[in-house]
Amino acid sequence: MTSAPLRALPFNGGAPAEAALRPVLRVVEPSTGVDLVAAEEAAAAFLIALGVDVDTESLAATPARMARAYAEMLSPRPFDLTTFPNDAKYDELIIARAIPVRSVCEHHLLPFIGVAHVGYLPGERILGLSKLARVVELFARRPQVQERLTQQVADWLQDHVAPRGVGVVVEAEHLCMTMRGVQASGATTITSALHGQLRSDAASRAEFFTLIASQQPAVHRG
Repeated sequence: MTSAPLRALPFNGGAPAEAALRPVLRVVEPSTGVDLVAAEEAAAAFLIALGVDVDTESLAATPARMARAYAEMLSPRPFDLTTFPNDAKYDELIIARAIPVRSVCEHHLLPFIGVAHVGYLPGERILGLSKLARVVELFARRPQVQERLTQQVADWLQDHVAPRGVGVVVEAEHLCMTMRGVQASGATTITSALHGQLRSDAASRAEFFTLIASQQPAVHRG
């Protein structure tokens, strides 16, 4: 699975810089292809090497299920990034809170699960609200570290939506820390990334963090 950055392509061609402010962009992830047969064989070999008997009735189909499960977790879905003219000249924060985050730690290939809070100060265009969740999902569906995931979402929105500022906060529980090693059950990790006015202006930054903390929901774990 590639970790190359997402690309936004205009439907009717054109340079990426020109595409950034167009109403609809097709967001695609460069594909390297998924070989489910090879993945199933590798999963079977992995389980056998760990002493798991895959010849039993209950485990016979487990390698195939593992292959399909990881293919799904590591395959970003393309989508259309829809923007609209900011006709009302709205200049206050727009925030989507508690967007589910489900990703896979690149060090152990164990899941980390939590929520993302994504906000921006709009410029000339506003973004379809569901697309904030789409961007989070697309960057999450690959082997990741939380710090990079947080930064990638913020960078991409800043580059392609051209807001006056962007803020992203991710809070997640990492199974590689809670199920193995230190086994710190219930521990969560919080990361943040800020751009533009949300980074440079103290009042805007404080407002963003206050709004995402208001009536904060519990971290989603399943």
